Amino acid sequence: MESMLNKLKSTVTKVTADVTSAVMGNPVTREFEVGRHIASGGPGLCWRIYNGTKKSTKQEVAVFVFDKKMVDKYQKFEKDQIVDSLKKGVQQLTRLRHPRLLTVQHPLEESRDCLAFCTEPVFASLSNVLGQWENLPSPMPNDIKEYKLYDVETKYGLLQISEGLSFLHSGVKMVHGNLCPENIILNKSGAWKIMGFDFSISSTNPSDAELKYTCKEWEPNLPPLCLPNPEYLAPEYILSVSCDSASDMYSLGVVMHAVFNEGKPVFKVNKHDIFKSFSKQLDQLSSISPAVLNKIPEEVREHVKMLLSVTPNVRPDADQMTKIPFFDDVGAVTLQYFDSLFQRDNLQKSQFYKGLPKVLPKLPKRVVVYRILPALTSEFVNPDMVPFVLPNVLLIAEECTKEEYIRLIMPDLTPVFKQQEPVQILLIFLQKMDLLLTKTPSEDIKNSVLPMVYRALEAPSVQIQELCLNIIPTFANLIDYPSMKNSLIPRIKSACLQTSSLAVRVNSLVCLGKILEYLDKWYVIDEILPFLQQIPSREPAVLMGVLGIYKCTFSHKKLGIPKEHLATKSLPHLVSLSIDNNLNLNQFNSFMVVIRDMLSRMENEHKTKLEQLHIMQEQQRSINISNPGNQSEQTKSPPSSGNQIDDIFGSTGVNGKENGSAATAPQPNRMSLTLEEKQRLAKEQEQAAKLRNQQPLAPQSIQPANTNNTKTKDLTSSLLTSMTSLNSLSLANTARPSPAQGTTIPAFPSSGPMVGSMGAPVSNGFNPPMGFQTGGMGMGMGLGMGMRPSGPALYGGMATTTSTPNFGALTQNQGPVGQTNKAPNLSALDSLFTPSQPKVTLNQMGPKPTPGTNTPWLNQFGSAQNAQTPMQGAPVGMGGVPSGFGMQANPFFSPQNFSQPAAAPSLNQSGIKHSSSVNTDLKDLFG
Repeated sequence: MESMLNKLKSTVTKVTADVTSAVMGNPVTREFEVGRHIASGGPGLCWRIYNGTKKSTKQEVAVFVFDKKMVDKYQKFEKDQIVDSLKKGVQQLTRLRHPRLLTVQHPLEESRDCLAFCTEPVFASLSNVLGQWENLPSPMPNDIKEYKLYDVETKYGLLQISEGLSFLHSGVKMVHGNLCPENIILNKSGAWKIMGFDFSISSTNPSDAELKYTCKEWEPNLPPLCLPNPEYLAPEYILSVSCDSASDMYSLGVVMHAVFNEGKPVFKVNKHDIFKSFSKQLDQLSSISPAVLNKIPEEVREHVKMLLSVTPNVRPDADQMTKIPFFDDVGAVTLQYFDSLFQRDNLQKSQFYKGLPKVLPKLPKRVVVYRILPALTSEFVNPDMVPFVLPNVLLIAEECTKEEYIRLIMPDLTPVFKQQEPVQILLIFLQKMDLLLTKTPSEDIKNSVLPMVYRALEAPSVQIQELCLNIIPTFANLIDYPSMKNSLIPRIKSACLQTSSLAVRVNSLVCLGKILEYLDKWYVIDEILPFLQQIPSREPAVLMGVLGIYKCTFSHKKLGIPKEHLATKSLPHLVSLSIDNNLNLNQFNSFMVVIRDMLSRMENEHKTKLEQLHIMQEQQRSINISNPGNQSEQTKSPPSSGNQIDDIFGSTGVNGKENGSAATAPQPNRMSLTLEEKQRLAKEQEQAAKLRNQQPLAPQSIQPANTNNTKTKDLTSSLLTSMTSLNSLSLANTARPSPAQGTTIPAFPSSGPMVGSMGAPVSNGFNPPMGFQTGGMGMGMGLGMGMRPSGPALYGGMATTTSTPNFGALTQNQGPVGQTNKAPNLSALDSLFTPSQPKVTLNQMGPKPTPGTNTPWLNQFGSAQNAQTPMQGAPVGMGGVPSGFGMQANPFFSPQNFSQPAAAPSLNQSGIKHSSSVNTDLKDLFG
């Protein structure tokens, strides 16, 4: 590594020393910085070409340097001849101005050690490109070593030389005298330029129709730099000491041959015996062999043959050569048009630029980037032309590498990003936004590209806003997240809320829906979904856009909506939108599909959560049963009402997770029970254990009706006994509060008479004589509040095959004002009836009797459907039971819930007859 660094250091030092020694003391260095050695050119490739910049303007230039040390081997008078010849050529070039001639930026300056002048930026001489590498830097630059001319470059280069000769011959009345690859320079953009006017000859009679030129006789004793290149000279120059414009045309023919033959001229010349060589050459030219021209393209072969004619009059002139079909190539014509753009008006330019995208793909990349691109970017100063030029520039940018884009295109595009007029500029940029975001550096994206998008969203033109909103999703994945979150999304939301255009509002919603996948979940929930509720309009397109965002968020695997948000915000909003009168049937159905999906997911998630919680509670209860010491500890501390019921009935679910009722009332302390009460409770628990061990319900087995009725009555009596015991405890110790508002009270059938608050039998409006004992009243109501008798836990303990009719889940009315405490949650009673048995449906519990058979259970309720006696008056509270509890807490006291016209019992699929009221209640309960 160290040796490599030393080698690099020595190379840099050597180059710096060469440059310093070459131009040290030359006045050119006062105004120009001289860079590295890049090429060579001029007569005998004696001029070293360096790149450079002007100090004041940083303008790029090429510095031509002739080091006088190169001619130290000659005597003084020969040195002076060489220097004078070179100075003449540069001075003549400086006086001439034409696009086909090398442009001089700074005239020749002479110092003791060198000659130097500055020109437009240069790549190399044609001689270097064709393989003549004399006076080039070491090591050889790769760009010259690997440079290959494309056909379009060759054609247009020869056309440019022909045009330059036409200017010299017709305009200046001058013969170049030394046209050869050494004196043809390729500038930075690839254009071919003429230099090397050291041996140029001006006409002696420029005003006459027939021009005359004075030619000097060939002097073989002069240094080579004082003579033109004999291999490119016309024969008459040597043999007859005459020349005219046709002599330059012969030189052009040899140049064309060299271009197509790797830099080799037509004939090799012996410079020591030049006259003999030219005499031999003359004979060969008289009958030129086809093999000499076989590498020249066929369409121009005849023209080259004419240019190489011995007779000057046969050779075509420069103006004729510019019009030959060989130069009618589409690429050459395009490049020629670019060179003449300064002569065109805006209309002609616009027509040309419109057709340019069809031509660009046919041209080599080097030609497009270094020849056409600079001409296009120069038009950016003309705002009217930018909409026509910009698509071509961006088309070229697509073919460039990122490094080329940053170096060649980005500096010219940056000012255009800020142009707001004409409006087409913004539209063109928006259509190519993916290209800009891909190749533009991140800093420039933040400073130039994205501000342009923001301006488009805030533009007064609706069309621009629509286009911007349509295009944003195509490149959203290329925008960095902070810019999207803090700048882009707020502007889209603002455009949606503030616009008066329905199209902009709808496109804003569609745009948000398409870019949701690039946002994080919580940003969408916190910023996007609340924004949807702020949209003021209710057009169907807007509503469907809102629905689309909800649906995308809900269904996207990366996003999703939590069930809490679904229940409290999303679903209420969607339901309210779904009944908008502007929606048609299909749109309404779309809303309902999404709403159902949301409800289904919310149900599944919450059910899963509750099931897991239930399993945890079961495991905890198992631990408590296996550790009875924990129960004694609970006895010592004042337990909650729910724990008291758990202790009495051995059940779970009193916390409201199972039955939805979380309210509990204070219960008496278990320590206050008398011995008789404890014995009675133990007996009841023993009886409940027997019920728990009974066989589960078998829907297929059909038992006699009287047996079913007997078992059912036994179960009911046992249950009422338990209720009486619990109620007596409650009445003896504390008052029972009124039922909570909105509590669902399932019906509970009883075989005994129901008793009111004062102990009088009460009719429930459905089955007249249903008497409960006085002490069991409060317990019956509590049971109605706290348990689900229609669920499988209640009926699982019945070893009967008779179905118990369900009277529907009813919502109790509001209790008396000022009563805030809720009834105790007695869902723990569920465990009294075989919690370990599998859940069964109501139809599975019902038998399949033969037609015409009526069981006593069905007859008990079916015979008095029309006997509906509403409760009259308000009962007086008794034993601490709040007033109105017995009447309002039990659905039997709401006769309107069961009122119906008498109808014949119908037979359901299970063979059980039900009234229409019972069927309705079953649907309410089981859906």
